[in-house]
Amino acid sequence: MNVFSAYCLPVAIVLIVAIGFWKKVPIFEAFTAGATDALRIVVKILPSLVGLMVAVSVFRASGAIALLTRLLSPLFALFHIPAPLIPLSLLRPISGSGSLALVSDLFNHYPPDTLLGRMASVVMGSTETTFYTVAVYFGATGIKNVRHTIVAALCADFTAVVVGCAVTYLFFR
Repeated sequence: MNVFSAYCLPVAIVLIVAIGFWKKVPIFEAFTAGATDALRIVVKILPSLVGLMVAVSVFRASGAIALLTRLLSPLFALFHIPAPLIPLSLLRPISGSGSLALVSDLFNHYPPDTLLGRMASVVMGSTETTFYTVAVYFGATGIKNVRHTIVAALCADFTAVVVGCAVTYLFFR
């Protein structure tokens, strides 16, 4: 660890406190007000997150991923996406931790320096946990109608998978 990263957080905290003193801000009261607001937000979004985690667990345990992989293999083959990446492409918009477990499992079979390992890394880095993000941000702001957000975000995720695999293939084949 370099010196800069070791001292970055302590220096930032001291700087915030010093600026607060300089501007005569009641620092402790501001901190507790911020912590109280954060707890309210957590309480507000917790039901959405619990529901999402339960849905992901059911999805993984039910064998739905294997079934969807078999059904969607012809579609993904049209875009030259290898079959082992299909479960990652399906689970990534739903769960960050679930997709991280899939990538870890992929790396056991295809090391990170192989073409498939690099494709998995690019897919992991270029896609988003769409449903989690929508649940957190829309839940925190109280938005109930997501309208076209989910469809647009899933299209962006699919595009990221296709382009990520294509670019990885072009650079590392």
